[in-house]
Amino acid sequence: MSIGETMKAAKPFFAVVFLQFGLAGMDILSKAALNQGMSNYVLVVYRHVVATAVVAPFAVILDKKVRPKMTLSIFIKIMLLGLLEPVLDQNLYFTGMKYTTATFAAAMCNILPALTFVMAWVLRLEKVKLKSIRSQSKLVGTVATVAGAMIMTLVKGPLLHLFWTRPSHEQHTSAATSLQDSIKGSLMITVGCFCWACFMILQAITLKTYPAELSLSAWICALGTLEGTAAALVMERGNAAVWSIKWDTKLLAASYSGIFCSGLAYYIQGVVMKYRGPVFVTAFSPLSMVIVAVMSSFILREQMFLGRLLGAAVIIAGLYLVVWGKAKDHESPEKTIGDELTATKQAQDEKALEVITIAPSCK
Repeated sequence: MSIGETMKAAKPFFAVVFLQFGLAGMDILSKAALNQGMSNYVLVVYRHVVATAVVAPFAVILDKKVRPKMTLSIFIKIMLLGLLEPVLDQNLYFTGMKYTTATFAAAMCNILPALTFVMAWVLRLEKVKLKSIRSQSKLVGTVATVAGAMIMTLVKGPLLHLFWTRPSHEQHTSAATSLQDSIKGSLMITVGCFCWACFMILQAITLKTYPAELSLSAWICALGTLEGTAAALVMERGNAAVWSIKWDTKLLAASYSGIFCSGLAYYIQGVVMKYRGPVFVTAFSPLSMVIVAVMSSFILREQMFLGRLLGAAVIIAGLYLVVWGKAKDHESPEKTIGDELTATKQAQDEKALEVITIAPSCK
């Protein structure tokens, strides 16, 4: 394989890794904003206001020639997409994060690949032949990534004395999170992940009849803003003060998550899905847990334990197995539904991935 072909094949991998760095940064910034008293419902609304403002102009201009006619069926799907991830998933995730920690929330999200894999299998978006080595690799790898995440969450092990981390009173306080809050937060994050998996599957299905990734992202953000505003007005009724925002961490969290983790993320997911399917995109989500753990160690000076390192190693091994299986699927002439791509859109999507891979890092 030539260098050019290798780089072309590597573009989807660069894109999803870039996406995971962006999501990891969102976890840390959002947790800081929530700790300062920001309402998660308001954060979700402002996040998608920013995302809509950034993505919509590009969608209007760049998708002008490829945007299909809007039908009632497509609009209903987009409304459901705007409800599943921007409203239900994000509000449940942020509320669960309030009861726990950013690292714990990121760890719980590692059930996403398993949920997406099972749903894609049932809906025939992912081909699985139990006698095939590549299918066995995807199954074992998916289980391993979830197991690695659980190791990072549940197995502490001995403390690693790193010179850049020091124990603090705040860390001891956060470690004393009650069991009741942890269970409550876990349940909320789990339900949120189920909504997220449904969103990924429905996005892959919608792209078959509405193959304009930028326009679809803009519609999701716009409808998510309207639906999220309605939810916020109901949940925060009589409390107008929660809508005030200043030049602080709250504004930074809303802007960052809106640009990178809503507008850009929905677009990247859509482009990569058309090449590799929804399972490939979600298979990399455990990587965010590793990134959050490392960034928390340096930025928040959280202590590192041996269990986290062992869990990270298992996640990386599982991720390799899933990626290997998906690579073999991609090489096979018998493509999955998620891998099909029309000739008219292929050149545009390749250019989009080129832009993504040279974009600045979200660290």
